[in-house]
Amino acid sequence: CYERLKKKGSTGASVFNHIHTGTTYATIERSVVDKVPLVSIGYGRTDAADGRVFPFTFPLLATYWSQNTAQVKFIGMREGGMDKLKGKKIAHVYHDSPFGKETINIMNLQAKKYGFEVIHVGITPPGTEQQSQWLQVRQAKPDWVIMVAAGVMTPVALKSAQKVGYPVDRIVSGWWSGAEEDTIPAGDAAQGFITSSHTPTGTQFPVIQELIKRFYSQGKKGNMEDVKRVGSAYYNIGVIHGILNIEGIRVAQGKYGKKPLTGEQVRWGLEHLSIDEKRLKQLGALGLLQPLKTSCMDHEGGGAVKFSQWDGKKWNTITDWVSSDRSIVRPLVEESAAKYAKEKGITPRHCSKEGA
Repeated sequence: CYERLKKKGSTGASVFNHIHTGTTYATIERSVVDKVPLVSIGYGRTDAADGRVFPFTFPLLATYWSQNTAQVKFIGMREGGMDKLKGKKIAHVYHDSPFGKETINIMNLQAKKYGFEVIHVGITPPGTEQQSQWLQVRQAKPDWVIMVAAGVMTPVALKSAQKVGYPVDRIVSGWWSGAEEDTIPAGDAAQGFITSSHTPTGTQFPVIQELIKRFYSQGKKGNMEDVKRVGSAYYNIGVIHGILNIEGIRVAQGKYGKKPLTGEQVRWGLEHLSIDEKRLKQLGALGLLQPLKTSCMDHEGGGAVKFSQWDGKKWNTITDWVSSDRSIVRPLVEESAAKYAKEKGITPRHCSKEGA
């Protein structure tokens, strides 16, 4: 599909969003040859945040590592301070795939830094059978569970936790688990479940009100059969995908002119994003999207998440933006990117202090 689409249009593809970690991994090297940026918002290869080594990959907003450190910070907040994590026990229940394994090392680093014990429990994909793993969790009696899940694994995990008597309001998961499609199938087993996400749910944001006014109120549904999904988790994530892609193109057109752009030109735009609160208000997305600033060095640009809790019918936002622990994440990103560069024979490009 990538090969078929990359040359479409007068200038070729300007950007790809796979919305899939494995596919992003599979096309990173091709994208450099083809000079087409890969935008992987909150997923994909975390060390691609180092733009010196990965010039065409943009894991914008919050990578898996950033999200994970924010989750540990959230648990610290709930416990009364990061110092209160000492002596605690956290089970790391993960999808046993490259996606799920992304956070093993960073969990180990945080356990060492904050003095908590971490127990790693892998779930064989797709995750339809988890009974033995949750029995293991019950036996370990962790204070909290940090879960890395996707697809059917999430509702099965919630039902399995309920079955063994583990309190669901002590389970914190990521944005791949934070949609209505994850909680509704789990029924009452999902009540109290907490997830981190790049955007809250709801239709209260001006940009979504504008979409309702211009399209849905006029019967223009696009490819969405059920307009009740407007404001849902995945819908709002789609909106911020749209904002970030278009902002990258808008910034690039400010430099190269208002015309069809090449992938390399759009890459420049994505590398010079500067979305502050003033711009978020103009976009009608204040509170929906975090402020972010990208550079040659930093292809993530944000690093924060909001936490939401399922009340049995809907998601309720329970925090403001919780930032990642860059003191852990950034050195690990640079170390991993340098290792990748050495393996692939890549000479990292030089980034100026201004990030140009």
